[in-house]
Amino acid sequence: MVERTILSRGIADEAVIHAMMKVERHRFVLDEYSQEAYEDTPLPIGHGQTISQPYIVAKMTELAGIDSTSQVLEIGSGSGYQAAILAEIARSVFTIEIDRDLATLAKKTLDSLGYKNIHFHCGDGYRGWPEHSMFDAIVVTAAPTRIPKPLLDQLADGGRLVIPVGDRYQELKVVTIFKGEQSTRSIIPVRFVPMTGEILEV
Repeated sequence: MVERTILSRGIADEAVIHAMMKVERHRFVLDEYSQEAYEDTPLPIGHGQTISQPYIVAKMTELAGIDSTSQVLEIGSGSGYQAAILAEIARSVFTIEIDRDLATLAKKTLDSLGYKNIHFHCGDGYRGWPEHSMFDAIVVTAAPTRIPKPLLDQLADGGRLVIPVGDRYQELKVVTIFKGEQSTRSIIPVRFVPMTGEILEV
């Protein structure tokens, strides 16, 4: 999978490549989709949610620009796959899932795999996790129509917010805060499930 869908499409960060090689995706998909676990495609995980395609997971992780010193916030735990990839690289990962059943399953899966640097919260990710900010990176795996200001407020100086934004048409964006100045760039068109919860105008 890594050679076919990650390296061939330009992912170059060695830490990301190592994480993608180490984390077994089949552990994060439903049994009926296990034969498709290493295809470069999103898969249903129940409750109207999906696990992202491997390339997008790798791309978002690379864009986050994290290393072994980073504290990362993830919005949308889903099955826990993206959190596992982040945890292979970062010092600590704080992950929020709004669906209680998915949050419980993700925690069970990640605990069974021995991750000690992932912290879980079941709740609305729109407002982030201010008790543990500031974050070196925030990775959002559901699409709001606008970038939530509370997430921007929880980025450390030099931090990056990697987020799909839009309704019917979405763009993967990277927002960087440096010395109080904010810059935003669009990366690629994407298709994520909508962000639910407090998705208000900002």
